[in-house]
Amino acid sequence: MNKLKLSTLAIQHLLAMYAGAILVPLIIGGALGFTPKELTYLVSIDILMCGIATLLQVMRGKVFGIGLPLVLGCTFTAVTPIISIGKDYGLGSVYGAVITSGLIIVLIGGLFGLLVKLFPPIVTGSVVTIIGITLIPVAFTNAAGGDASAADYGSSENVLLALLTLAIIVLVYRFSKGFMRSISILVGLVIASIIAGFMGVVSLDNVRDAEVLHIIKPFYFATPEFHLVPIITMTIVAIVSLVESTGSYFALGEMTKTPMNSKMLARGYRSEGLASIIGGIFNAFPYTAFSQNVGLMQLTGVKNRAVIGIMAVMLIVLGFLPKVAALTTIIPKAVLGGAMIAMFGMVISQGIKMLGRAVTESEGNAMIIACSVGIGLGITVQPTFFDHLLPQWALILTSNGIVAGSFTAIILNIIFNMLPWRRDEKSTVDN
Repeated sequence: MNKLKLSTLAIQHLLAMYAGAILVPLIIGGALGFTPKELTYLVSIDILMCGIATLLQVMRGKVFGIGLPLVLGCTFTAVTPIISIGKDYGLGSVYGAVITSGLIIVLIGGLFGLLVKLFPPIVTGSVVTIIGITLIPVAFTNAAGGDASAADYGSSENVLLALLTLAIIVLVYRFSKGFMRSISILVGLVIASIIAGFMGVVSLDNVRDAEVLHIIKPFYFATPEFHLVPIITMTIVAIVSLVESTGSYFALGEMTKTPMNSKMLARGYRSEGLASIIGGIFNAFPYTAFSQNVGLMQLTGVKNRAVIGIMAVMLIVLGFLPKVAALTTIIPKAVLGGAMIAMFGMVISQGIKMLGRAVTESEGNAMIIACSVGIGLGITVQPTFFDHLLPQWALILTSNGIVAGSFTAIILNIIFNMLPWRRDEKSTVDN
């Protein structure tokens, strides 16, 4: 395959993952009050780290690298936890938690096969559903204008832009196929932003002010701080991401006729952990496998590691070009909000899909879903619910909705599906 064809295929993969890659920093930076200059840097460093994280997986080493054409990007399951930690503990705690969770994943990479029993689809599906549900208010806040104190918050102009963006995404997804469908979010963002420009709500000042080149710096936004609750939260997110990535590992293994074994899986897990450590050091995010690129490989039939390697290098180069990142920051909040509704709705859809398979396996699984999602969402809305009932040390597990919901799902899964008495009872009924 010649270099031109390889590069063309690489650009196609870059476009397929680009919307997912840039939305995460835009959402998190917007929610945490970043300035336009800070937001430009955050998008730049995230794009660059996506490239580095992808290279870590594409390579095949003795300790790191699964050696498959796998694309890594920031997981949407990290959005709500990072925003929550950033608001409650500060940016330093976000990066401390990302680094520590990455280190934990590196250390347990070889043993994850034992821990994965605690995270079957009934647990991971519940966690993903909780995260998706808690993201929807963020989407609607942006759709209304992003800042509740702004004069145009909830204005008809903002609402129409958000709905227009969502409509474009839905229409492109419905009436296109293959590659165009895979970039429907990106198409919606671009078209809606152009329309918003004609409405006079797009400013190019940030693009003009951005530097042509910049140098990345470790701890650009904050020095890492280490607090137990954020670390537990991000470790749960990291483990859930590993479970989701495992599906991509096996899918690509089958597509490339590469037999998967425990050593390959361990290298893949360690690479994701290492990517999170590097991401935390450079004030970016944790990274996970992007399933949309796996789908694109199935569509094109091209499963060449060189294509993904070239794409990763392209991402790294783009990460040093702030003006490219600044282009993403001109997207109006309302347009971003419209795209978020679709993206976060897909997170919920993925969670429901995982639960749909699991709920039929046993009657107890319905109760696991009911309690874990109910408690997770309830604690998200009322984080001080247990403050007067439980001692301070126990509040670690109840002050955060994702942690509380995940812990509930894990415990109930053990009670309903793993304890010996449950199996004995079933065998008695069968007899």
